Amino acid sequence: VQLQASGGGLVHTGGSLRLSCAVSGRTFSRYAMAWFRQAPGKEREFVATITYTRRTHYTDSVKGRFTISRDNAENTAYLQMNTLKPEDTAVYFCAVGDRPYDDFIASTAGRYDSWGQGTLVTVSS
Repeated sequence: VQLQASGGGLVHTGGSLRLSCAVSGRTFSRYAMAWFRQAPGKEREFVATITYTRRTHYTDSVKGRFTISRDNAENTAYLQMNTLKPEDTAVYFCAVGDRPYDDFIASTAGRYDSWGQGTLVTVSS
């Protein structure tokens, strides 16, 4: 399985970015997708997930600002990030769920078995 994340960059506070995660080597539509992030000096943390039935869940700090989505025809997951804050600065990683047809909302890294390389998001104040 290969995941290719893209879309990171440098934005000012209040700006927007859309991250993409292209997946190959797995039947994309059957698996949950998630985004995690890791800020400098901190542990990796859960950001958002979308199940194969498109149920979504977000960490509290991004609710109302970030939207996770998926395009099964394109084997791609997205993370639309609006109203960005300096505390959103991190390397963002996408990940694929470890079992097909799993509608459980999983926010722990252990439930995802393949990861992208990460894309850096920097929000300047």
